[in-house]
Amino acid sequence: MKYIIQILPSLLNGTRITILLFAITLVLSIPLGILFALGLRSKFKPLAILLDLYVWLMRGTPLLLQLIFVFYGLPIIGIVFERFTAAVVAFVFNYAAYFAEIFRGGLQAVSHEQREAAALLGLSRGQTLRFIVLPQVIKIVLPSISNEVINLIKDSSLVYVLGIGDLLRAGNVATARDVTLVPLLMVGLIYLILIAGLTYLQKVIERRFSYYE
Repeated sequence: MKYIIQILPSLLNGTRITILLFAITLVLSIPLGILFALGLRSKFKPLAILLDLYVWLMRGTPLLLQLIFVFYGLPIIGIVFERFTAAVVAFVFNYAAYFAEIFRGGLQAVSHEQREAAALLGLSRGQTLRFIVLPQVIKIVLPSISNEVINLIKDSSLVYVLGIGDLLRAGNVATARDVTLVPLLMVGLIYLILIAGLTYLQKVIERRFSYYE
């Protein structure tokens, strides 16, 4: 127990970095995903094709490779990011692609008849999107979004490749220094606690949208 108390501050500091990366990625990638989903359904074909290519590229290559490319590859052409910023850029654009596909599927599930009914009621396209389409889309995509959110908290461990002091790196440093697996067991426990909290929040949000059933 004394050893756990000794290493806990470094693990909690790593947890703070993990949660910060998670929160920033979520706040930026979901709105981007919605915009990209609308663009994928755009009648302007060049935009739809370009976004299709982007989604294919992001989903078809490993996130780890994208992290390495953003931090180590882009400086070759003069684009330089600090370690944490590079991680945010890679994570946001990767997850925005996944969210775009999820929201595109949700938008396709809302029937054309409902849109026409909204038009007959005198709602503008913006009002239809805000009051009719998006609430139903959110209800449809919530399970898929929740899965990606849980994946995100686990994928955050990939930033070790950039030397960022996240939760996993803090555990690895303590394990290598003290030659014990206790830090990694603590890391696993903290991840489980984070995911349990996210799962509970997911259920609360799903109940919030249950009135659309």
